Amino acid sequence: MVASYASLISRDFKFIMTENFKPETPEQVLELVNWAAADGHVFDVSGSSSKKAYGRSSETANGLSLSAFAGITLYEPEELVMAMGAGTPIAEIHAALQEKNQHLAFEPMDLGPLLGGSPNGGTIGGALACNLSGPRRIKLGAARDHLLGFKAISGRGEHFKSGGRVVKNVTGFDLSKLMTGSMGTLGVLTAVTLKVLPAPERTRTVLIMGDDTSTAVQAMTAALQSPHEVSAAAHIPAALAARSEVSYIAGAGTGVMAIRVEGPGPSADVRCEKLRDLLAGFGEIQELHSMNSAKFWREVRDVKFFTNDASSEKQIWRISVPPASGADVAATIMGALGGEVYFDWGGGLIWLALDRREDAGHEIIRGALKDGGHATLIRAADAVRANTPVFHLQPGPLAEITKRTKTAFDPKGVLNPGRMYEGV
Repeated sequence: MVASYASLISRDFKFIMTENFKPETPEQVLELVNWAAADGHVFDVSGSSSKKAYGRSSETANGLSLSAFAGITLYEPEELVMAMGAGTPIAEIHAALQEKNQHLAFEPMDLGPLLGGSPNGGTIGGALACNLSGPRRIKLGAARDHLLGFKAISGRGEHFKSGGRVVKNVTGFDLSKLMTGSMGTLGVLTAVTLKVLPAPERTRTVLIMGDDTSTAVQAMTAALQSPHEVSAAAHIPAALAARSEVSYIAGAGTGVMAIRVEGPGPSADVRCEKLRDLLAGFGEIQELHSMNSAKFWREVRDVKFFTNDASSEKQIWRISVPPASGADVAATIMGALGGEVYFDWGGGLIWLALDRREDAGHEIIRGALKDGGHATLIRAADAVRANTPVFHLQPGPLAEITKRTKTAFDPKGVLNPGRMYEGV
């Protein structure tokens, strides 16, 4: 790889329109962005492309891969901080953290299999760009809450950065919150610094058997409002529970409501016993220990209940609602459209699988969110994603702020144009 892309980007225009670029330095990224802004080209920015099928479908011709920006550049276990290139595989980060008995507490999702790809293929930059967080979000926050700092290149062709290695370095505008979840539309992430945390010594999951969704939401609410530091709460209906790779779940013959507790061994055991007593009135109770707990919560996190052959052609929605209204919202949608659902985040996150429709049922789904919330189309055919609002439509003032923010960071629309909203 030469130090400059100057010779490459001066070639025949038709050749350029089908090019996939793989820069190796921030300076090369800067040169490519400046060229694109000057000559009217656009980029499909990605890491490993494991989430290429997520977001609005576009026909962006030029690829800009950050896969060369890989590797952990700093890791101080005592300070609970790790820095790495944005293209670093999450699997590599997990391996390094496990050696020190630490982890990424926001549980980044692995959507590879759900989107038709391979498992363990995602990068940390992609996880942050999508801000997709796992079951522990209800206790420790989303991905954006664990990003201490970053370096990036805007669509203006300018280097910029935010934050640092500790939370107190985040002064002025907290651009880390803005960049996380922006789907690569505001800047090209080249390096990130994350807060890491000690991995729990012990994990226990209390299971309450039963298929009634309203009862499950009541039980999850009781657990979450208790003083027992619940780190995850989910409800899996019977048809989906039967698909689990955990025998206790698959063989239950009914739906299961699951409550996770984590921490030092004696503490986790005591809290688990207290929860069993608290929830005894909601149904038969069983318990998962560490290995089975970890496997089950990976299934919840990665939407594995919808990656089997029976679900492979279905359209997948991710619906965030107030937990108390989750059961009613799901019942309304399924009454109109059918489908299958399960609940995470204590009933506040609904995963929905529908038979294929030209409009993915988006008007009915979003019309059911009368008490607030938002719905995101996670998986559908390219043609559906191109003509259906993938992300929840924003009210006028917020939509205007979104457009102005895009213009401020990327006035020529060079980076992932239209990936979130049409024209943005």
